[in-house]
Amino acid sequence: MDYQKILNTIEEDLKYYEAYGKVASYIPELAKIDRRKFGMHLYGVDSKHAAFGDSTEKFSIQSISKVFTLTMAMKLLGEDLWNRVDVEPSGDPFNSLSQLEYERGIPRNPFINSGALVIADILVSNLNDPKRELLDFVRKISNNSNIDYDNILAASEKSIGFRNYALVNYMKALGNIKNDVETIVDFYFFQCSLAMSCEELSRAFMVYANNGSILQTGENLFSRSKIKRINALMQTCGFYDEAGEFSFKVGLPGKSGVGGGIVAIHPSQYSVAVWSPILNAKGNSELGMAALEKLTTLSGLSIF
Repeated sequence: MDYQKILNTIEEDLKYYEAYGKVASYIPELAKIDRRKFGMHLYGVDSKHAAFGDSTEKFSIQSISKVFTLTMAMKLLGEDLWNRVDVEPSGDPFNSLSQLEYERGIPRNPFINSGALVIADILVSNLNDPKRELLDFVRKISNNSNIDYDNILAASEKSIGFRNYALVNYMKALGNIKNDVETIVDFYFFQCSLAMSCEELSRAFMVYANNGSILQTGENLFSRSKIKRINALMQTCGFYDEAGEFSFKVGLPGKSGVGGGIVAIHPSQYSVAVWSPILNAKGNSELGMAALEKLTTLSGLSIF
């Protein structure tokens, strides 16, 4: 498969795409991002690469980080994790408070904000230095020691993060948060501030496309069973309340973030990341969704 030829076609086809969405302006630092940014990078299991555009420029990965923290929590707690967070699609906005009320403080899945905050609580409880250990994990699976947090972005998120504080306080009132609220929310803001490029994200997510092994080193980190479950959650819950649409149009497990990034994997084939900060009404990258739909259409390959 000539993926570079396919990506060249995607770039050309979307060059004049009329995007009607908006940059995530509710986070002050994200509001400053040039809406014209657009890049894509595909990393194959044969270690071949294909890319175009702003694929090496770092951006805030935001909720894509939730896949990394979930992976760490699963390794720490195993099946006990599911006593504190469910595995069902939400059908509601990613920061919904009403859903928590209906379900007595148990988040619907680990990829909505409430679920990710419970995961943050678990990591705070079980790790000596959660920020450092998350960073070490991401650097390890991407084989890149230059990945880091964006401190300015983390502070920007904290300045407007009142709804996340509300989510944590409500779950603490219902017994599903064990640690200090400030500590949990601080860790959550930092995980969302991770700055990575499409190239770096596609490398990091190869562990999910490669049956739990780091492609560059061959080291096996996770069982096939754990990887299968994470990929299943990405398929059903990875795009807020637009996961069904993504499955319908693209047909790959993936995760999006309001920084405009999307990562998707084709098991045993490739990992691909795309970045465009223009978001649709559901909070997903408008151009990113279109690019990935074209990828599976032009290649004729999806998981279905």
